[in-house]
Amino acid sequence: MGRKAAKATMRTCTAPISDRRPGGSRRGRGFTLAETMVVVALIGLLLVMPSLNLVHMVAGKTFEARTRKLVSLLEMAAEAASQSDRRYEVIIDIPEQSYLLRQITTPDLSQVLEEEIIAKGRFGDDCIVSYVEFDDGDFTNDSRAKFRAGRAGWQYGGKIVLLDKDERPWSIVINRISRVVALVEGDAIVLTPKQAQEVIF
Repeated sequence: MGRKAAKATMRTCTAPISDRRPGGSRRGRGFTLAETMVVVALIGLLLVMPSLNLVHMVAGKTFEARTRKLVSLLEMAAEAASQSDRRYEVIIDIPEQSYLLRQITTPDLSQVLEEEIIAKGRFGDDCIVSYVEFDDGDFTNDSRAKFRAGRAGWQYGGKIVLLDKDERPWSIVINRISRVVALVEGDAIVLTPKQAQEVIF
């Protein structure tokens, strides 16, 4: 065998196995249809996962935003009343799933004048008022509940129980004694003020 034939044989033997094909031609370096479909499916999955997380986050933020707004209104009513001789009222309308803050300007407390309304809003499917319980034992789940604040503080304390989109309970607790308004997870226990005869000195 001549030198040329030996070199040609060596080149053929040292070529990578993956590049060898019958007939001596090399395989193309492009993607097959199956490989392309797998890549597209993976990219689609990577794009869908963050959007699902975003929907969950937005729903959570919506509930939090609605409850924080109501907590802020209650705090604002108590603060404004403590610094003036004005009285304020936060009305929770359970049948309408709405609320409003107003300044009381008339002796007739049942009448809400348009000019008295400071702020109002609605609850939604992701934030539903279940019931309201006052610290004197009064309870409602099918009517209006009113929290009134004056210079001396809240007329009554209590809790507003809300349900999130997963129907988990949350409580906005209005403490008549400390005047603190707080959002807590779960169906909170309302602390009732003690009567004079219950206090031991």
